[in-house]
Amino acid sequence: MALLQISEPGQSPQPHQRKYAVGIDLGTTNSLVATVRSGTAEVLADEQGRALLPSVVHYTAEGPSCVGYEAAEHSSSDALNTLSSVKRLLGRGIEDIKTLGGNLPYQFSPDQGGMPKIETAYGALSPIQVSAEILSKLVDRAQLAFDSQLDGAVITVPAYFDDAQRQATKDAATLAGIKVLRLLSEPTAAAIAYGLDQPQAQQDTERTIAVYDLGGGTFDISLLRLSRGVFQVLATGGDSALGGDDLDRAIADWLRRELQMGDELSPVEQRVLMQAAKSAKEELSEVPEVRLEILDTTILLTRDQMHQLVDQLIDQTLRACKRALRDANTDHTEIDDVVLVGGSTRMPRVREKVAELFGCEPQCYLDPDQVVALGAAKQADLLIGNQSADDMLLLDVIPLSLGIETMGGLTEKIIHRNTTIPVAKAQEFTTFKDGQTAMSIHVLQGERELVTDCRSLARFELRGIPPMVAGSAKIQVTYQVDADGLLSVSAREQTSGVESRIEVKPSYGLGDAEITQMLQDSFAHAQEDMQVRALREQQVEADRMIEDLQAAMDQDAADLLDESELQCLQVALAELAQLRQTSDDHRQLARQIEVVGKTSEDFAAKRMDASIKRALAGLSLDDALK
Repeated sequence: MALLQISEPGQSPQPHQRKYAVGIDLGTTNSLVATVRSGTAEVLADEQGRALLPSVVHYTAEGPSCVGYEAAEHSSSDALNTLSSVKRLLGRGIEDIKTLGGNLPYQFSPDQGGMPKIETAYGALSPIQVSAEILSKLVDRAQLAFDSQLDGAVITVPAYFDDAQRQATKDAATLAGIKVLRLLSEPTAAAIAYGLDQPQAQQDTERTIAVYDLGGGTFDISLLRLSRGVFQVLATGGDSALGGDDLDRAIADWLRRELQMGDELSPVEQRVLMQAAKSAKEELSEVPEVRLEILDTTILLTRDQMHQLVDQLIDQTLRACKRALRDANTDHTEIDDVVLVGGSTRMPRVREKVAELFGCEPQCYLDPDQVVALGAAKQADLLIGNQSADDMLLLDVIPLSLGIETMGGLTEKIIHRNTTIPVAKAQEFTTFKDGQTAMSIHVLQGERELVTDCRSLARFELRGIPPMVAGSAKIQVTYQVDADGLLSVSAREQTSGVESRIEVKPSYGLGDAEITQMLQDSFAHAQEDMQVRALREQQVEADRMIEDLQAAMDQDAADLLDESELQCLQVALAELAQLRQTSDDHRQLARQIEVVGKTSEDFAAKRMDASIKRALAGLSLDDALK
């Protein structure tokens, strides 16, 4: 009699075949690594039992000397060689450094790609290299716990990270020797950890959850619908350059003014003030006032004073929450639960304002520092194959629309923001001129109607298009966004089959609040953008009509039109050309295009008759009917 091997749900029937996967929360202030053991997600601690790893690396002339707590001890004594908060620099350009809020205590130099490099005793280092050291330390911790090599990892990123920032995170993982199973949005990871712990999430009733994630360097808000193991992201929002560091900096600026220090501070003075500000913020979460000893001076800071300093920044996060609610067509009264993520949500002021906005007390029972890593660990365990893929369905979204440039400098959106990923969408375009054999594809990201108001991601060319009359070619452009939120674009001419494609790896040059600004601008300028788009569309139509009609007149007007007909057509065309250059009223331009169209109808009919006569010349009736 043969034995039938069985196992617990979600567990491998052959334990020796279990693969080792982890979830990594690469944070601005602290990082963590977690895994799933016996069906339960848990954070892996170091030898001293500490779950958190400060995201700090110290360098000497020989290279990285230490990572984490030991490195943080060098912050004041060796500020230029002690690198922290580098997550804020991932995917950024050298020109963006000053906009990240205050002067960072580093010396920067650009490389050829525009990515900022930090000057240290070991040499110029990119944020990717520094992040790789932090990831390597977490991997070492995991492999020590497993006593085995790692098979893969899910790494979390802020929901509002753009393509460049996601790619930079993936590059750091590759440099650390990590097989990335997926880049997972931090709020989504938190929802996984939260939702699977709730019995009601497994019932038939749907629940709508707001995940408010205020970390050290970034803020995210995500609205998710949880139903029977399906996690659907309805909308995301936030600010990729707003976090606990900025709250600390607001307090540090107040301390600088109280101490009557100048605007130009040394790296050591900056670190001293920032550490004092962070300490004060944490203490004021427990007590109503705190006395700080800084540079032989005692300064009293009360909780109410701190609120006045940070309320403006907290209110910025609440405005992003309101935008996300509008995007999801949801009212705050429809939110069933609010989940807090990120160490900065420990502040009572943050919890108070979030509760006031959503009208309910936020959930705080899960450790806000650990919840993201725990959710990532559960997703990693599923993706590596230790659980059935049917156990969980995760539907994430992209934060900004992706489009293409069309004639007139207009942006045609192909994939709209908050579209569920992975996704592939195609749209057909055509040529503008007769005999056109190539087409330039300009990939854009943003919400505005004009190319100049959106961010350029990539350019490539489709060559080898067969020469045809303008408008005859059919070029299918396909945008594909994978589960990590990374984009690839292809263009194919349908008749000939010629094709070109590109994997978009954006340059590191995005401004600190550009994503948030793009959305704000799209709301503020919606009416204006509609008017501009309508005008540009009519201008493109006018250009096409002027070019086509002028070419036809040069070829056939002498044979087909008398003097009065030619003059009438020339006058209408001249008026259209004049309006094209001077008018900013799209309706006026559209009316003149219609006038030219009607004026040229007889000429078009005569050209058609002449073309038919030429085609039939010399043919018998029977031949013509064949």
